[in-house]
Order: sequence, then structure tokens, then C-alpha cells
Amino acid sequence: MSCAPVRVNAGFAAGVLFALLVCFILQQEVAISGLSVATTAAVAQWITLKQLSRDPAAMQVIKAPGESETLVASDVQRTPDIEPIQGSDNGKVVCNTEGRSRDWSETCEVDGDVRTNGTALSVTLVPANRSSERREWMISPYPRGGQSLRSVTVTQLQDRSAAPPCTVTHTMPAVLFGIGGYVGNYWHDYTDMLVPLFVASRRYHGEVTFLVSNIQHLPRWLVKYKALLHGLSKYEVVDMDRDAYVRCFPRVTVGLHLDKELTIVPEKVPGGPLTMADFTRFVRETYALPRGAPTREPGKKPRLLLIHRGDFRRFLNEQEILQAAEVAGFEAALSEPRVNGSEVEQARLVNSFDVVLGMHGAGLTNAVHLPPGGVLIQVVPYGKMEYLARAEFSEGATDMGLKYLDYSMSAEESSLMEKLGPEHPAIKDPESIHRSGWENMFELYLKQNARINTTRFAPTLVQAFDHLRQQ
Repeated sequence: MSCAPVRVNAGFAAGVLFALLVCFILQQEVAISGLSVATTAAVAQWITLKQLSRDPAAMQVIKAPGESETLVASDVQRTPDIEPIQGSDNGKVVCNTEGRSRDWSETCEVDGDVRTNGTALSVTLVPANRSSERREWMISPYPRGGQSLRSVTVTQLQDRSAAPPCTVTHTMPAVLFGIGGYVGNYWHDYTDMLVPLFVASRRYHGEVTFLVSNIQHLPRWLVKYKALLHGLSKYEVVDMDRDAYVRCFPRVTVGLHLDKELTIVPEKVPGGPLTMADFTRFVRETYALPRGAPTREPGKKPRLLLIHRGDFRRFLNEQEILQAAEVAGFEAALSEPRVNGSEVEQARLVNSFDVVLGMHGAGLTNAVHLPPGGVLIQVVPYGKMEYLARAEFSEGATDMGLKYLDYSMSAEESSLMEKLGPEHPAIKDPESIHRSGWENMFELYLKQNARINTTRFAPTLVQAFDHLRQQ
């Protein structure tokens, strides 16, 4: 009889404890379900970031001839293949190939679950659900057509089953471009590559990965412009040709878009308007250039830099030109840009001047380093070359905030007069040379030298001086 009450009391106590436990669990589930979506996402992101780590195997080394090794990596986060969080749609691919007919740029913006494959040089959009159709584009990663670079295959899949599994997941967008074409020429370095890359990536404020193909074309390029590349991306580049991973991104821009020579069309900039003045400001900040305005100190002469060329399109009377500049009121100096020299040192040298003067050619690209309000003077070779010369420098210089001036050579100032004589079609009828094709134009008009008539040239120098004094 005495044992029965004990069993009843123990069972009652166990039941009470069970009921309290159930109540506690239910309260916790309610509390958890009350968390906002944003809070849940933040916690999930924090957990994911804690789990991610850099993978040394994903780092590659590029070594330019005569250079020390340069580490090439990215925001590499090695993870197993995971199913990316999908929105309500299947992502999108927007390709612009209108420039193809003009041998200009073609690009694709790929948003969603995007996967890149360096071995195949491909970019694939993986749909969350079955898509209506499979589509494919072949995009040149270099912004001028007619080049021999390997094209990037951009594919929009129909369903997920055909997707390559992720081996590396990135939390930021990427820009894929190729080194090739005319890279190595200073003007093309800026016009074809650096300005379009600024347009494509500035909106990300450094949180972007650069995927670069065809690095072997000129590995030194990455070394020369390393500071500018790091100014646009906080991460080292990925060498696509040596990349064995399938990388997953939320967005990839394929190719660089070129709208105009050495300038920016603000309304065509993705993510908001940018100008060429924004680009030159970025260059000055990245290179820590000290001058943001021309010389204004009383009694101090503005400085003029005469660009020396070592092959063709040379000034045969450089000292006379320097003397004429000094008569006009300038402190004048001569410099030859070094192709393989330090880009930062060259930029700082040019930034110490107020005027860049030179024959039409890549050396005039140094105008990007002039302080705003400065002057670019382009000497146009004889032979009705004004259209070409102005297309490459006039609008760009103006958009940089510079005063653009040009001086067209006369036949008497050209070495062609002595070489060919006054009756040659190149002297008497330049338009006939233009009609004969680019090769003849280049051989005649872009390989001539100049002996400038400094009396005829003096008004151009005075105009530049007066502009600076009015600043």
C-alpha cells in the first residue's frame, strides 16, 4: 500500500516537467520565427563568412620579363558547391553587340547565378527554374574588333542540370576583359583599356574581381598599371588562362565598352554618370599627383613640356621651339616618355607642367596627368590629318578640363617636301592619298618629320599662355 502513492507522485512530476519543456520549446520557436528576414540573412552571412577562407592553391604567379614575381589572386573563397540563393526570376543576360559592325566593342552583363570557367573561357547563367530557351553569345574581351583574342562564350542555360558545379564562390561581381590588340601603345592602354575599365568597375567602389584573359600577350602591362588596377579593385586579378576553377559570382561584366576615343559618354555609364574629369581625378588620387590646378603664383612662369619622339613624327628643330615657348612667357623643357619606365614617375613629371606640346602620337596621352585648366597643344602632321588627330585627342582633352589647341603643319614645314618634291601627289593632292587607303596614308603622313616655323607657330603659344593667365 505504501508504494502506490510514490509511483503516482513520480508520474505526476514527470508529466509536469514534460509539459514545461514543451512550453519552453514552443516559446523558442515563436521567438525565432519572429526574427526579421534581414536579421536572418545577416546571421547567415556572418556564419558563411566565418567558414570561408583563402585557398593558396587558387593563387597564381605572373612574372614579366625582368620583373619580380607578381602575385595574382582574387577574393578567392574555396567552398563546396552550394545552391545559390535565387530570386523570383532566372537572372538575365543583356548583351550589346551594336559596335560589332564598326569593329568596336561588344559586351554582356550577366546577372544571377553566374559561373565562369577559365579553361573554357566561358561565362554561364544558371537559371533557378527551367528557362524558355538556351542562348549563346561569342564576345571579344578586347574593346576593338578584328583582333585575334580568344572569344568568351556567354551561355544562358535552359535548366540547372547542365550547369558546371561551383568550386569557388565569390560574394562580389566580376569584370572579364582581355589583354591584346594594341595594348602596349600608350594611347591604346588608356583609350582601349584603362578608361573603359574605369567605366565598367567604378560603381563597385573596389569590391569587384578582375578576370583577365590573354595575359601572356603582354604580362608587363599588369605590372605597369598595377596601381590603377588596385585603385579600381581591392583584389588581385585572376589569370583566366591558367584558372582551373569554376567560379560563381552574382554578376559578371564580359568585355569592355568603348564609346569614344579617350573619353567617356556619361549617359552610357552603368550605375550612374561618370566623366573624363572623374577619370583624371582618379588617376591623380591614385598616383598622389600634387597639382590639381595650373601655376597661379605671382611672378612664376607657367611650364611647358615638349614631347620628344625618337623615330618618326620628330621635331627637327626642338631647340628653336623651346626658345619660342620661352619668348611667349613659358618655362620650357624637353622630355621623351619612356615606354617601359615607371608610370608613376612619368605621371608626376607631367603633372609638374601646365602645357603638353607634341606632334600627333601616343605621347600626347600624357595629358591625362596635367592639372585641370592646363593646355594640350597638338601639332597635326601635313596631309589633311586634322580629322584623325582631333578625333583622338580634341574631345578627350576638353572633357578632362583642359584647353585643347592644335597647329596644322604646312607643306613647307614637312620633311615630305624635301623628300618628294612639290609636284608629288602627297604634297599637291593629299585627298588622293586618302582615297588610296590607310597604308599609303600611314607611310606618307604618319612617317614624316617636322621643322616648325616658329614665327607661324608663335600665336598658338600666345593663345596657350593667355589661357593660363586667365585661370
